Amino acid sequence: MTSEELRINVEKALDEIRPFLQSDGGDISLISIEDDKRVKVQLEGACVGCSVNQMTLKSGVEMTIKKHAPQIEEVLNVE
Repeated sequence: MTSEELRINVEKALDEIRPFLQSDGGDISLISIEDDKRVKVQLEGACVGCSVNQMTLKSGVEMTIKKHAPQIEEVLNVE
């Protein structure tokens, strides 16, 4: 998979997650993909101060991204 295909797959994963975040007044943006292994995202809106955002990030976002792009090892939130 090329870096461009990887980016497209990660965006597809984020598009799958976005409606759930938006229903709670939040959103998510792709910041970067490093070494084709680490994805950096930024939680926005209501997600920023939410106490369950780390759980959402690990269980929801990371799991969905890995489903679309299995070579991703880690998803990090940048403040």
